[in-house]
Amino acid sequence: MTKINSAATPIKSNWPEEVHDVFKKLDIDQVCHVPDAGHAKLIKLCQSDKNIICTTLTSEEEGVAMLLGSWLGGKRGALLMQSSGVGNVINMLGLSRTCRYPVLMLITMRGEWGEFNPWQNPMGQASRPVLEAIGAKVFDINTSSEVADTVTAASALAFNAQQAVAVIFSQKFLGAKTFTEETSK
Repeated sequence: MTKINSAATPIKSNWPEEVHDVFKKLDIDQVCHVPDAGHAKLIKLCQSDKNIICTTLTSEEEGVAMLLGSWLGGKRGALLMQSSGVGNVINMLGLSRTCRYPVLMLITMRGEWGEFNPWQNPMGQASRPVLEAIGAKVFDINTSSEVADTVTAASALAFNAQQAVAVIFSQKFLGAKTFTEETSK
C-alpha cells in the first residue's frame, strides 16, 4: 500500500518573530513549553530574550500551575505546546476556571491537514472541543496575516477576563510534517 503524502508546503512567515513582538508589547515575561519543533523558533527567541523567563517543562500541565504562580507574582505568562499536549492540561485547566486566572496557550496543531501519523489524529481532532468543554476560548490562525492580531486579542481576553484562552496555529498554516527525508535514509 502506498502512503499518500498530502503535506502542505509550510508557509514562509515570520510568525515566531510576530508572536515574540506581541509578548514584548504586552509584557509577557514568563514562557513555558515542552520541546516542540513547531514552536522551536519562538522558543529560541524567548530563551535569548533577557526579559523573558523561558522554562522547559516535563509535561504541559505543569505550565498551567506555573502561569498561576506567575500571575500571583504580578507577571504575565504563556504556555507553548503541541495539540498532543492539550489532553495533558485539561484537568489543570479546571484550576484556572475555578480560581479565575489567565492561561494563554499557543498550540501548534497536528492530526488535521495532511497528517501522516495516525497517532496524532485523536487529540489533534479533539483539541478544540475539549478546550471549549473546559471553558477555554479558542482562536484560530490559518494565515500569516492573522498572527499578530489574533495573539494580541487572545492575550487581551486571557488577561482582562482572567480565563483560559487558546490560540490554535492550524496545520494548514504551519505545514504538515512528513519525515520523508528521515525515512528514506
